[in-house]
Amino acid sequence: MKNIPNKRKYCKELKNRLNTVGTNIYLKRKELNYSRQKLSDQLMLKGIDISTQSIYDIEIGKRTVLDFELCAFAKVLNTSADELLKDFKASLDRP
Repeated sequence: MKNIPNKRKYCKELKNRLNTVGTNIYLKRKELNYSRQKLSDQLMLKGIDISTQSIYDIEIGKRTVLDFELCAFAKVLNTSADELLKDFKASLDRP
């Protein structure tokens, strides 16, 4: 099978990141003055087991975020999934 390059618009815009929400999770975490450990602990209370290393990996774009994890991040960070996705959603509107 021949390798076909991925020419999807968003792949270029993501700059090889594996998620679109990591930066916004980082910014919201900092706004709330949460350490990665506190965020991890709060997620654990919701039944979502994400280590501090995994949070770091998400924030720098080296780990994907599952839909249920996104919802938990939004809940714990007192925001919405739409807010965490706002940058990517805006990029879809650009020509």
